[in-house]
Order: sequence, then structure tokens, then C-alpha cells
Amino acid sequence: MIKEIELGISPDIIQNPIALKSFIASQIGVSADRISAFEIKKQSIDARSRVVVFRSKLLVYIDEAPKDAENPHLFKPKEIKQAKRVIVVGAGPAGLFAALRLVELGFLPIVIERGKDVHARRRDLAAINKYGVVNPESNYCFGEGGAGTYSDGKLYTRSTKRGDVDRILTRFIEHGADPNIMVNARPHIGTNKLPQIIVKLREQLLNCGAEIHFNAKVVDFTIAFGSCKGVVLADGTSITADALILATGHSAKDIYELLDRKKIKIEAKAFAMGLRIEHSQELIDQIQYKCDVRHPNLPPSYYSIVEQVEGRGVFSFCMCPGGIVAPCATATDEIVVNGWSPSKRNNPFANSGLVVQVNLTDIPGIAESTLAALRFQNQVEQLAFQLAGNSIKAPGQRVADFINRKTSFDLPKNSYIPGLTSLSLDEVLPRFVANSIRKALPIFGKKMKGYDSYEALLIGVESRTSSPVRIPRDKITFQHPEIAGFFPCAEGAGYAGGIVSAAIDGEKCAEAVAQFLI
Repeated sequence: MIKEIELGISPDIIQNPIALKSFIASQIGVSADRISAFEIKKQSIDARSRVVVFRSKLLVYIDEAPKDAENPHLFKPKEIKQAKRVIVVGAGPAGLFAALRLVELGFLPIVIERGKDVHARRRDLAAINKYGVVNPESNYCFGEGGAGTYSDGKLYTRSTKRGDVDRILTRFIEHGADPNIMVNARPHIGTNKLPQIIVKLREQLLNCGAEIHFNAKVVDFTIAFGSCKGVVLADGTSITADALILATGHSAKDIYELLDRKKIKIEAKAFAMGLRIEHSQELIDQIQYKCDVRHPNLPPSYYSIVEQVEGRGVFSFCMCPGGIVAPCATATDEIVVNGWSPSKRNNPFANSGLVVQVNLTDIPGIAESTLAALRFQNQVEQLAFQLAGNSIKAPGQRVADFINRKTSFDLPKNSYIPGLTSLSLDEVLPRFVANSIRKALPIFGKKMKGYDSYEALLIGVESRTSSPVRIPRDKITFQHPEIAGFFPCAEGAGYAGGIVSAAIDGEKCAEAVAQFLI
């Protein structure tokens, strides 16, 4: 007999198989020796009461052994040497998963990535952190694996209605990820482990016969008779194909500029903007777990908060337990911050985006230009750079000082490696953004005691929560309404947010390409 149950499991026994088996037996009313095996299918932490438990869904095998079942999502490539060619612009999660799906469907993907391979990127990231030098083509956002590779590898998503999340997680596990990402409610790979997985994904594509080009920046699209026929690279090379998936990510501003110049339809899109907030992880654990010392079997805690302030949403974004605030600019004259965590999430700090809803009506010139939201975003990032002395030493301010409109005399120890510049963040942010955060912080402080304390730190600016531009596409065919064979994809086109949702959208675009080319 197989029994499916849900239990609240104490941290004391969660990692002790013998004690856990006895506990399960007591809960279902059978002797432990009748339980031949059990599997935890899904698991989350329930910290709503004083007693923290692992809320777990289990399959319990009673008087019978589990049977091996083939995973229906295993990668099954087809022969593609003589197949139709599909250009995939961008080697982030959307591009890589689109390419893998194309191989499964029998098409030859040609992946074009403006940045470097995942290992070569490391030197450029080191230059940003040590010397403040940003390579516009190779940084935290551009390069093999995309922004997620070196900024966390969080796999948590709410996009379950868009596609099969387990299929995406299976693909990561096939290429080296911990199988527990299939179980955990908030799966996470970690910046220290994701690069090796990305390499294996690349090797899989190459072994199947796909092409991958690094340091290859697209500067034009070849369009003839209303159809996309290929791309032109910065070195003058032209590459032709039968269709194109545009999966460039939300920071490829030059692609939006190119589309605008070519009179290819794009649309301004609402987004969010704000700051990174950093606390000690110990404080967040005390708040969330309601304890002085975190149990050794409990992971560093996370949080998610949201509040409406005078009709405008203020919310946490991309929360990183045991994480680091990272410099994520893609140009030499701007400051952009984001956060990431290693796989163990063992850094002493916790950080999160703290951002404010930006509506199109907030943006000057929105009626005149579809790029007005992009310009608005750029202006804030460039102003932060200028006020920080034309450096990437990001503007910082203690939370209590920000609430009281005081420039901080000093700043607490923090995780931002390039260093901080003490500034009034009111000088950096648009007034409505700063005021919304200021009004929300005391409310968050009541929900999470200590959240708005003097030791908490704000770092600016968190401006790349999502694309400020949407590239339209048909809801059924996924093609641009004006160009046949042109498939806007994922975050850069305004249709996804995060690794898993981008990967799902990449697969959906590949499937749409297959329908187009059959």
C-alpha cells in the first residue's frame, strides 16, 4: 500500500532517517517495520507559530517496495545535422532552454551570446568588484548563463500555470543540480554551483550538434518581405536561419534601441524600482523563527513583504538569505545593485530588493516615446553613479537615517564589495519612490520587529526588477505581430521574471517555432 500524507516535522528529526521513520509510523498508525520506504515529495518551512516545523508531503510505502518509474521529462534529443536552422539570441536560461527544446524537436539551434563563456566571465566580475571596472559586454548580466548564473540561481517561481516547472527542474538535475530542488518549496542552486551546471548544458547542446557563438553581439536583424531571415554581428558577420528567438534579457538596452530605430513595434511597460535593504541574517532568523538562536537543521530564513502605500505597491524582491549585494551595471556610467547567495547561504548578511511600483503615468515623455520608461530607468542609474563620485561605490544610508531624512555619519559593515558612499538616497531616487519606501518601512518594522532599525542598511539602486519595455507577440503563435519568424522571448521581451519562468518561456517559444517551421 502507498499512502500520501502531509506532516509537520520537527527540525530535531528532519535529518535523522530512523527517528523520522518512527514519527511517520506513529502518525499513520502502523508499526515502523511495515514501512519499507518513504519519499518527501514537497517540503516547506512553516514558521507561523512559536514551534517551527517542516511542512512535508510524503509518499509512504507500507508492506511494499517502491518501483522505479521513468521520468517523462528526461532529455531526448533528435538528429539535427540536416535540420532547419533557428537563431537563439542570448544564452541565459530562456535561450539555453529554448535551444535544448529545439534539439528535442529536431531543429538546429544557433546560440549567439554577446558575452563570454561562464568561466571567462569570472575575470570581468572580479574587475568590477576589485577595481570598479565594468565591461559592457561581460558582467553580472551579460554572458553565458545570463544574469542568474552569478546572481543567485534562485528557482522559486509562481509561474506554474505557464508550463511544467518539474520539467525545468529535471533538466537542471540531469546536468548536476541537487535533486532536492524538486522537493524544496523555494529551490535554490547557488552562484557557486550554477556555473558548472551551465557548462554541462552547453556541452549537451554541442554534443547534439548545436552551434554556440560567444563574444558575438547582434547589431542588426535581417528582415525581408516581412520575415526575419537572420542577424548581423558587430564584426560584420551575417548569420542566416529559418527563424529567430530573441532571448536577450532585460538589460540589453541596445536591442530596444535597435528595434526602435528599425521601426519594429515595441511598447513601454510598467516596472518597479527602489533599493537593496541589508540586515544581519541573525536578525532575520530571530524575527522569522521567533528564536534567539537558529536551530542547526533550519536553513537561513527568508521573508516576503508587501504593502500598499497611498495606492502604490511597495514590496520585497529577490530576497537573498545569507547573501551578498552585487554590482550589476552593464555600462561604465551607472550603478545597479542586485543580490545573490551561495548554495549554503552562509554569508552573515541577508538582503532583498525593496522596490516601488512604477506606473507608466509616472514617467515623463511616455506619450512621445516607447523608450521613455527605459530612459527614466537609465537616468536614475546614471545619477547614482554621478553622486557616488563617478564610481560604483554605491549610495548607502542607514534605514533609520533614511526615515528621518538624515545623511548617515557612518555606515555599518556590509556585503557590497566595491564599497559604499554615504548619501541621502532622496537625492538619488525619484521623489515618489523615496517617499513610498519611507512610509512603508515603519509598517514593515511593525510586522518584522527590527526591520527598520538603525543597523539596517539601504543600498541604491535596485532598478532592473523587470524590463521597462515589452516586445509584443501573438498569444498563440508567439511571433511578433509585424515580423514572421521573429519570436520575442522571456524577460527581455517582458514575458517572464526569473530563471524558471524564463526557461519555461524559452521552451514555449521553441515549440512555437516548431509549429511555424513544420
